Amino acid sequence: MHNLIKYREISFDPMHPDPRQAQSAMFLFSDAIGIGHVAAPSPLQLIIHYDITHITLADILAVLLEHGFHLDASITSKLKQALFQYTEETQRANMGITGKHATRDIFMTRHKRRQHGCRDQRPSHWRQYR
Repeated sequence: MHNLIKYREISFDPMHPDPRQAQSAMFLFSDAIGIGHVAAPSPLQLIIHYDITHITLADILAVLLEHGFHLDASITSKLKQALFQYTEETQRANMGITGKHATRDIFMTRHKRRQHGCRDQRPSHWRQYR
């Protein structure tokens, strides 16, 4: 059972408007189904623990790209990601888990739990000012 929980380090490209991409990504995954632990030890490195019966590295990377994050594009990063994705797909196939989760479905519960509404801290008269 412990081999179903994966530990991955995801690196981000430093040439991005958000210099703290790892912290932003950490908040994105904090309540997602299948995610056990998320940490950002540096502004460009995300550490994530997840259960492959619910979510895979391919799903995580797809969500990050969909939300505009820029991943490290070095050859070593790409090779590691490809190897991890292949092993996870193989492990899921050996367990009889078929089909892919839609990335939007994975994060629907997080979206439902979030408080919605105006998050602008400025007084209303300043929000209307142009």
